[in-house]
Order: sequence, then C-alpha cells, then structure tokens
Amino acid sequence: MGKKNENEKVHLNKPLKSYISWPFYMGLILIAMDICIYVAQPDVILIPVLFTLFYLLVATILFVSRFKTINHNLVQFAADYSQVQRKLLKELILPYAVLDVDGNILYGNSAFLDIINDEIGTNTLIQRYIPEITPAKLPKDEKDVTINIKYEASDYRVYMRRITDADFQSPNDWDFENRDGDSNSIVVIYLYDITEINKLKQENSDKKMLAGLINIDNYDETMESVDEVRRPIFAGLVERTVTRYVSEAEAIIKKLEKDKYIFIFENKYLEKLKNDKFRILDDAREINVGNKLPVTISMGIGVYDGSYTKSYDMARAALDLALGRGGDQVVVKEGDKVSYFGGKSASVERQTRVRARVKAHALLEFMEGKEKVLVMGHKIPDADAFGSCIGIYRIAKTLNKKVNIVISNVTSDVATMMKLFKESGEYEEDIFIEGDKARELMDEKAMLVVVDVNIPARTECPELIDMADIIVVLDHHRQTDEPIKATLSYVEPVASSACEMIAEILQYVGNNLKLKTLEADAMYAGILIDTNNFLVKTGVRTFEAAAYLRKSGVDITRIRKLLRTDIKNHMLQAKTITSAEMFLNNYMLAVAPGSGVDSPTVLAAQVANELLNVKDVRASFVFTDYNGKIYISARSIDDVNVQVIMEKLGGGGHMTVAGAQLTEVSVEEAKNEVKAIIEEMVKNKEI
Repeated sequence: MGKKNENEKVHLNKPLKSYISWPFYMGLILIAMDICIYVAQPDVILIPVLFTLFYLLVATILFVSRFKTINHNLVQFAADYSQVQRKLLKELILPYAVLDVDGNILYGNSAFLDIINDEIGTNTLIQRYIPEITPAKLPKDEKDVTINIKYEASDYRVYMRRITDADFQSPNDWDFENRDGDSNSIVVIYLYDITEINKLKQENSDKKMLAGLINIDNYDETMESVDEVRRPIFAGLVERTVTRYVSEAEAIIKKLEKDKYIFIFENKYLEKLKNDKFRILDDAREINVGNKLPVTISMGIGVYDGSYTKSYDMARAALDLALGRGGDQVVVKEGDKVSYFGGKSASVERQTRVRARVKAHALLEFMEGKEKVLVMGHKIPDADAFGSCIGIYRIAKTLNKKVNIVISNVTSDVATMMKLFKESGEYEEDIFIEGDKARELMDEKAMLVVVDVNIPARTECPELIDMADIIVVLDHHRQTDEPIKATLSYVEPVASSACEMIAEILQYVGNNLKLKTLEADAMYAGILIDTNNFLVKTGVRTFEAAAYLRKSGVDITRIRKLLRTDIKNHMLQAKTITSAEMFLNNYMLAVAPGSGVDSPTVLAAQVANELLNVKDVRASFVFTDYNGKIYISARSIDDVNVQVIMEKLGGGGHMTVAGAQLTEVSVEEAKNEVKAIIEEMVKNKEI
C-alpha cells in the first residue's frame, strides 16, 4: 500500500458529515412546521414561508462559502495531529522500531538509531545490528516475546509484539508494498536499558554475606605424629594457614574448636576462590614440621539469597557432604546446585571406633522398636553387599526379629554363596526375597536397612525407601549430593568395605551375638573382594575386622575355592587385557564382553584391577555393554581420584575404586567421553 495520490479527494466520514449538515436538517423541520400551520390556519402561512425561505437561503450561502474553508481546516488539523504523533514517536526516549514479519526494519525512532549508530537501509535485517534477535525469535502470534541482550556496553530487555489488522493503514515513514509473507502484520520492538538495574543487582549480589565452615580432617592424628616440642609450632602453622587464606577474601573468621572454624565473607570473593581451586587445600598439605601425615582440610560454603541462618545451614550441609566424601575437599552448595573442589588425597583412617559404637547402639534401638527388618544393597549386588546384608541379618536375629534380605539379579559369586545358605538348612526359606514380596511386607511394623549404597536409584528396590518410616544407611562409598534421606546414616569413606563397618558394629551388639561360620565366610569374602585381596584401601581397622571374622570361624581355603573362576573367565580376562589401549601414556582403557560370561560387570572390575599392574598406568577404565547400559569400572592406585572422573558421568565410588552407568550411548561414545574428561582434568592440572 503506497502513499496516497495527492489528487485523491478526501471524503468526510459519516458522523462529521452529519454534524456539518445540521442546518439543512433544521430547514426540513421548518418546512414541516409550515405545512402544519397551513393546514391549521391558511390565512397566516405567508409569514412562516418567507421566514423559512430566508433561513434556507442564508444557510445555503454560508454552507457553500464556508465548506472549503472548514474542510481545509479539518484536513490541516488531522495532518498537524499526525505530524505531532510522528514527531513524538520519533523523539520518544524509549528506543522503538517497527519490523516486518521477516525481521526487516521498516522504521526506527531516533533513540533506536542512536543505539545502532547507523541509518536504516531498505529491508535491512534487525539481526545485522542485534544478532540475538533472529527471525525465529520473533513472535508468531499476539503473545509478546521478551529477551535480554547485551549490545556494546549496555544491557537491554527487548519486548517484541506482533500487531495484526486486516485494514492496516501505514504511515508515510515506511512501505508495506512488495513484501512477502503476512502483509497485515508488523512486529514492534521496544528496548529497555537495564544496564543500571543489572549493575545494582550485581552490587547487591556481591555484597551478600556467605557463611563458610572449615574442618581440619586429621588434626589429632597429624598432631600425634609430630614431636612434642614442635606441636605448638604445628598448631600455629595450621591456624596461620587458615586465617591467612580467608583474609584474602576479607573474611571475618572465628575459631570454634582446635580444628574447626567459621568465617563470613562477601559473595564477590567466591568466584576468586573458585578460580584458584581453593588453594588452601594445597597450602595445608605443604605444612611440614616433622609430621608424618599431610594436613587435610574440608570446607563447606553455603550460598543463599535469604537469611544468614539458612546460609549457615547450607554451609553445614556442604561440610557434612565434604566429610562424607572422604574430606580434603571443598563443597559449595548454592540452592540445589552443588560444586566440588579438591578430593585428591586418600582419606586418613581414624584409629578410634567411637563413632562405630555410637552408630551400633542407635541401630539396636531402632531394631528393638520394630517387629520386622528388611535389608537390601545395590542392584547387581557383589560379595560386599551380600556379606553386609548377612551381617545385618545376624544382628536382627539376635534381637529375635523377623528378617528378610531383598536381593535379585546376583553375580555368579553371590549366587554360589546364596546357594550355600539355602542348602544349609539353618535358615528360613524366605530369607531371600525379591522386590515385589518386600513391598508387601513393608508396613509400620517394619524398618529398612540399606547397605553398601547411599544413592536411592541404585538400591535393589527404590520403592521401599519411600514406604519405610525408619531407614538406616550403612555405606563406605563417598556421599553424593543426592543421598538417601535416612533416619540413621553411617557413611565412612575411609572404610575398605561395608562388611568391615558391619564387622565393627557386630562387636558392640553384645555377648549374645554369635556369627555362624557361613555368615563369617560371606562377610570375609566381601572384604576380600573390595580390597582386592587386601591390596586396596586396607587399613588397621580392616585387618582388625578380618581378625574378628577369622575368630568367628572363617575358613580361608573354602573362601578361596568359592571365589575361583572357570577357565573361560580367565581367557576372557586375558583377551580383554590384550585389547586394552594406552591413553596419554598413563591411562589404560579396555572393553570387556557383555555376553558369554556369567557376570560381565565382575569381569570388568577384575580386568580394571589387573591393568593397574602395568608399569606407568595411573588409572584404568573398563567398559561393558550389558543389559542396555554401558558399565564403566574405574580403578587407580593412589594419585588419581577416579571417583571425581566417574561423578562427571553420573557415577561415584571411592578415590581408587569407582564406576558409572551410561544409557543411550555406544561403547565408543562412552570411551570418548572418558577421554575428554581425562584430557580436561589433565589440562587443568586436576590429575
């Protein structure tokens, strides 16, 4: 639709035409009045007729002589009004532009032109000036679209509105002709400068106060390893290291105990602490005044927009998570988002068993208040999960409780042990049940004990967690940010196995408890498998637990025979090892068969352990395509934290023993993901 022809006549609309024509309507009324007078009194009709003719004559003369002037003034008023509107729009402080439905600029006011620093050309795409405004982002209907953009040094919130009208009349400043698409629609955009608002928001966020908690993980153990005369020096160096580090963030710090601190600092320093990967972890390990153990620190930081109390609670939860993952790391909790830093050192074993005794007494109290106990481990349970379930079974039976172990889809080793229990004649026929039966048994008279796992989705029957009112978790894996919400939780990452933890608890149950030989064998086998014959994560307490089980009648020869594999399994191990590839000179990757073997995941774990015997190998990763998933078994000796690597894939475990399960990927894609993570961590000097 182009500009109107200058010779085109301007017609008045009906309301205005009626208003201007009212004298003629008055003339018609006078004529009607004359007729009425003539009918009533004909002899007086002359005077009204003369008056009416005079009125019509004067009205006609005035209308004819003044019409062009009135019409001209009306048109001039409309034109002036349109010019005022156009000028107001053009000089409007708010940047404003009109686009066609394809994103071409039809019009922009002065404020808009000042922003883009250019004169608008014909059919110029808005995307040329503002890349974020693409044709795909333009509104397709009358629903407004809002986006935030950054243009040069300013921030803008852009509101886009589509306007459609079948009788669209365009101003003279833009042309709708020869345009593809919807000729009855335009898109109007408004740009609101929010630079100052964002600046104030950032300043407010920067000044937000955060709470942090610091815990010296092994203060007592390290202090004991220092000569007595140097202990004051050691204590001073530890305190100086902590206070000097937090002072860089201009924090207020308060010492709560000899090994615990709380500090308050502004949010603007958090990013700086993150960027240097919380250097205090390395600074603490460098403290050396003759101490035989390195000092390790755990830190929890809570970020919350509300009250300081909530920030402290989140810091407390973050610190608990750091300690539950073995210490020597920093956990930052920002709402539901959790970030981990550090975790390079192996956890230091505590010689005291006070915590085990406290947890044992709490467990007994819960059991005494229930009639039934259901016990379960993780999916595809291994020897450690099975042995742990057996240990809990013996505790509950000592208290004369009904006990059922929820288990299914076991490995060949576990299947062999289960067969021994079933054929012994000393146990109930329903000692082992599956998930369906367990759900029927779970009621207000039953409690749930979960062993060797603390992630709900990986338990044998996750539904039981939602059904139980009392849940006890006993696990030795590092805690994740989505643990089971347990009534009683005993997570000890320094323990070699769950069987070791439960062997300690057994010793605090009382004199009435007596392990049967078959039960001791199952628990001993669990420790043996998880420690790779006492080579991995083995501490003093591990041997003490093994010694307790040995006194309970463990037959080592019988266990060795029990855990033996057939020749086919050995040949598959050898074949998998032969096909392994070296990556970055220190990392070994291999693919184990997912079929033709009784327990593919066990085979992968065995191969991963064997690959660590290769010189210069720091970590090994074995991939198995089994039951529609890619299982990854990761192992390391000491200086590579494979748990951190597996966590990036949604898995977990320990520093030297970890794993993950991937779905909707191929083995090759899984290998590439692991390689990419290793490369990134090596580049960032995280490993």
